[in-house]
Amino acid sequence: MFIARVVGEVVATHRHGELAGRKLLLIRRLTTVGDEEGAEIVALDVVGVGVGERVLVVQEGGAARSLSKSARIPAQAVVVGVVDRVDLEDGEVPEEGR
Repeated sequence: MFIARVVGEVVATHRHGELAGRKLLLIRRLTTVGDEEGAEIVALDVVGVGVGERVLVVQEGGAARSLSKSARIPAQAVVVGVVDRVDLEDGEVPEEGR
């Protein structure tokens, strides 16, 4: 599991049948201090989040299958929560300004 920011939505009109009616998001992983790092990945949204939100992501096919209740869903990453705040040993990382 990791923390990421939603940087966009993915629209694909022609897609696998198991993805029908499901929202796809473009997310970018965050460091522990809230800086964006690495390349974007596409994740399945099961909680209903929007662009700009910090989210919890599970990146494992078994979790995607379990959360979507589909053994055939072609997803590897799933947004499973919204991050309210992150408390670190040296202080909290605020949402704004990150």
